[in-house]
Amino acid sequence: MSRIGKKPIAIPKGVTVKVDGNAVEIKGPKGQMRQALPPGVTAVVEDGQLLTRKAGDDRALDKFHGLARSLVNNAVLGVTDGWKRELDIVGVGYRAELKGQQMTLALGYSHPVVFDVPKGIEIAVDKQTHITVTGVDRQLVGQVAANLRSLRKPDPYQQKGVRYTGEVLKKKAGKTGA
Repeated sequence: MSRIGKKPIAIPKGVTVKVDGNAVEIKGPKGQMRQALPPGVTAVVEDGQLLTRKAGDDRALDKFHGLARSLVNNAVLGVTDGWKRELDIVGVGYRAELKGQQMTLALGYSHPVVFDVPKGIEIAVDKQTHITVTGVDRQLVGQVAANLRSLRKPDPYQQKGVRYTGEVLKKKAGKTGA
């Protein structure tokens, strides 16, 4: 039995949860989300808490039970507090500029890179070298941050590129003269 799946999800004040067949609709102060449940897992609201349950006693459903609980919990946390990823741009002449729903990045290429901001994501640029990606969907926030990072991956030797704030770059071990 999944230990994660057994844990109840507390529903904070101001959040409404509606179970609709094989999906859960969550509305909160930051927005709303619809999270689909994996097959063989159901959700029930009891005593101000959301519980996920397996449809049968099949052990193969344990992994989906824990997954469903984690996905729904991330959605509840997203509509209450939101998710955030921060990136730093390091390099001489490297910068970012936001114009409406498009971000223009100068990353050392011969041309500026234009990045379209997806719907449901907010991007803020501070001091031209610090990017903050926020939204209610954890998966989408992480994917957008990863896409931005992939435009110019950080180089551990020259210390240039787009990296997550606080990311430590590891260099490969050098050859020994022995």
